[in-house]
Amino acid sequence: MRLALFDLDNTLLGGDSDHAWGDYLCARGILDGTAYKARNDQFYQDYLAGRLDIRDYLNFSLAILGRSEMAQLEQWHREFMRDCIEPIILAKGEALLEEHRAAGDKLLIITATNRFVTAPIAARLGVDTLLATECEMEGGRYTGRTTDVPCFKEGKVTRLNRWLAQSGFSLADSCFYSDSMNDLALLEQVSHPVAVDPDPKLRGEAEKRGWPIISLR
Repeated sequence: MRLALFDLDNTLLGGDSDHAWGDYLCARGILDGTAYKARNDQFYQDYLAGRLDIRDYLNFSLAILGRSEMAQLEQWHREFMRDCIEPIILAKGEALLEEHRAAGDKLLIITATNRFVTAPIAARLGVDTLLATECEMEGGRYTGRTTDVPCFKEGKVTRLNRWLAQSGFSLADSCFYSDSMNDLALLEQVSHPVAVDPDPKLRGEAEKRGWPIISLR
């Protein structure tokens, strides 16, 4: 069975779920609408520029999980899915998933965004296997800290290789769809890398290497 890997943010979604979650919390007054949003925006610009300190960002973005009860977080996430995620699910992205599903491929979403934010999105897209940045839990609730290797840049390769060893799948004839130069390390590992609505750096790299460039917008 061939493996079809998909980045999530700005690939299958017409936006960034991690950044949108912060905006959602600010818009509803759950977090400071000025100070938090300014820092969240700066982290996002660092991500786009390829200079994000993932540990600093996770300490910042996961803190709200540690301060909140599970029932409250789940309620917020249901509203977030309805108001912020449903409008940016790309029809062409869903069609691409279905094309691979119909071909008998194994679908996997691999994303730097944390599992709390992304697990319901992967489920909504009908993708059972998700590799994401992990959120630590103790006593049935979040601690506000991350655990394991962040699923970011070379960390995506590390996390995928571990999953491959556990699952028995291989990267033979595999494909990976991504928009971001941050995913270059993983794009180099697969048989068929595909740039999806790529950022300028990835577009240049894809053109230089002769990789397909597609749009799902």
